[in-house]
Amino acid sequence: MAAKDLYEKDFYKVLGIDKNAKADEIKKKYRALARELHPDKNKGDSVKEEKFKGISEAYEVLSDDKKRAEYDEARSLYERGGFRAPTGGQQGGDFNDLFGGGNPQDLFANLFGGGRRGPRKGQDLQTEATISFRESIFGTTLDLRLATDRGAAQNITARVPAGVNDGAKIRVKGKGAPGEAGPGDLFIMLHVRPHAIFTRKGENLNVTLPVTFTEAALGADIKVPTMSGDDVTVRIAPGTSNGRTLRVKGRGITKGAITGDLLVTVEVQVPQRVDGKALDALKIFAQETSREDVRADFAIKAKS
Repeated sequence: MAAKDLYEKDFYKVLGIDKNAKADEIKKKYRALARELHPDKNKGDSVKEEKFKGISEAYEVLSDDKKRAEYDEARSLYERGGFRAPTGGQQGGDFNDLFGGGNPQDLFANLFGGGRRGPRKGQDLQTEATISFRESIFGTTLDLRLATDRGAAQNITARVPAGVNDGAKIRVKGKGAPGEAGPGDLFIMLHVRPHAIFTRKGENLNVTLPVTFTEAALGADIKVPTMSGDDVTVRIAPGTSNGRTLRVKGRGITKGAITGDLLVTVEVQVPQRVDGKALDALKIFAQETSREDVRADFAIKAKS
């Protein structure tokens, strides 16, 4: 792509964001547009396909701090009229002053990973895929079918390593756009569907364990499911309070040489209705423990 074509494009306008937008705002906007315009969702719609290429090109520059800074400087010069495409070996004086005699062709070629001289690799492409929480923990293989510039489709197989996070990118070499020096790469942004009971923080897994009032008061050994499919037994000590977290070593996420833990948070369940002998027993319990004031220093702390 010629330098003139690049610096005349307003990538911020393409994505519909402010020039001062933060990195997370740029990513969020790109994801929303990519889902709307993706060729797999709009097969045969050449207009949306071109828009998808445009936002991918804009995101490639604006998501990289170095490329974005170079683009902003060159774009600023262009808007002030001091940045012109070279003709007959001459170029805008302001551009020389700012970049020490640099060539806009070289600058924008570098933005996309190639030099002015010699054949260039094809442009990198990006797509998105959604995987389950379990697949993000143990890894999986993606089988994708992607449209190409000519409208044909190609089958892509990509390996997702174990322990990836939501928003992670994986690269498939040689599956980008074709080029004189070979094709570019394909980057796949991963979205992880939430799990029904498990969440993660780093390499640790978190789960909330419902327990009865009597189990919390008297203590109990309770089986807790794990992501591996088996159960581990956790011991609830007598008098365990609501919200207490128990740690099961080595039952979290394995990522490289690191294995996290399973963190089990106790959630005491209060029955919505109590009657019969259970009600009588609770009344006796209330009488026997009436001397215990659980709010003894509650008012004092509120005034401190």
